[in-house]
Amino acid sequence: MSTQHPPNSPATDDDSSAPAIKVRDLENRFGDHVVHESLDLDLLSGEILGVVGGSGTGKSVLLRSIVGLKRPDAGQIEVLGNNLSALDDKERSQIERRFGVLFQQGALFSSLNLQENVALPLIEHAKLEREDAERIARVKLSLVGLEPEAALQYPESLSGGMIKRAALARALALDPDILFLDEPTAGLDPIGAAAFDQLLVTLRDALGFSVFLVTHDLDTLYAACDRVAVLSQKRVLVVDTIDKVADTDDEWIRDYFHGPRGRAAEQSATSSTPQTRSE
Repeated sequence: MSTQHPPNSPATDDDSSAPAIKVRDLENRFGDHVVHESLDLDLLSGEILGVVGGSGTGKSVLLRSIVGLKRPDAGQIEVLGNNLSALDDKERSQIERRFGVLFQQGALFSSLNLQENVALPLIEHAKLEREDAERIARVKLSLVGLEPEAALQYPESLSGGMIKRAALARALALDPDILFLDEPTAGLDPIGAAAFDQLLVTLRDALGFSVFLVTHDLDTLYAACDRVAVLSQKRVLVVDTIDKVADTDDEWIRDYFHGPRGRAAEQSATSSTPQTRSE
């Protein structure tokens, strides 16, 4: 159970055994169109959870609901021991500062170099002086594998892989407890995508954050994820280790995990060096 805290007060000393995120009876609508209904899902503390599903199942909508970019129509979202709907704006802002978010296109500011991009949340939210923020930004850029000279480069001059790493560095700027990734390997070549997957696992192991990962990349699921949640029929159809999910008796799951790409991803994962993924 979650550690008890005063009503409407953001939790600070989290029970490590409690889920980092607990979603219950979630409902999301756009007009008459129901995207989610009675959706339940937990993100366990310290895990990398992959969220998959067919087109229109609301993977990104679910992510946006949790991070506060879309208010759910019904249900409850508890993050780090806090019921988000019970918090006022200031308290919710304090919780959201414990999030790191990487959107599909990276969303870097084109007018800022990488050092300035990563330093921005440190200046705006942590209220650091620019010199201190940029010093920390250089450390974060190094942490994601970028060379020191990359700090002064602008996004337009970077490869897709470098943009993803820089965006990851910015997402890690405030030392988040939960990292949200929306299709992080989209647009990367297979080598770059595999390197990103390994970087994510390495950073999770070193820093101990939890990861909510929306993806369609089967290689990422096998290489990086401890568990996989499948969205279908407006809710979570199944959530478990990838091997157990792949054995679920469902047409979409069979087509997705046991088609040519699924078999190739599984074979690649089996033949490669074992990852830290839970079995």
